[in-house]
Amino acid sequence: MSMERYVAFDIGDKRIGIAVSDPFNTYALPSGTYLRRGVEADIEALKKTVLEKGATAVVCGLPVNFDGTEAVQTVKARKFIEALRAALPVPVICEDERFTTQMAHETLISEGMRREKRKLYVDALAAANILDGYLSKLNKKGV
Repeated sequence: MSMERYVAFDIGDKRIGIAVSDPFNTYALPSGTYLRRGVEADIEALKKTVLEKGATAVVCGLPVNFDGTEAVQTVKARKFIEALRAALPVPVICEDERFTTQMAHETLISEGMRREKRKLYVDALAAANILDGYLSKLNKKGV
């Protein structure tokens, strides 16, 4: 029986946060931040990450407005996620990321991290929050 392994991406205009699931899929670990260089280069880099981590599925944050309606960012993210889907050999799942970046900022602020340093961590932490949300839903279902 092979274990599932998830990689999550928090897709921003300038940076993409990366997180991975622990071996038992109970929690997410922030894994790093990728600085965007153009769609083709981005897709290649993320594909490499997915293969290196041995991911069996990818979870991407989908930015929507607080009321659940689509924003300009939603359209951009969807377009990127479609390109990612076409390039990856594993399923790509979209997860509502409504409060994840805000949560990540609050966590880092509460830990007393300075603003410049926060920028380096916030995307990976947001990706971890996206993945945590997805994993907790999975674990509730008992999948």
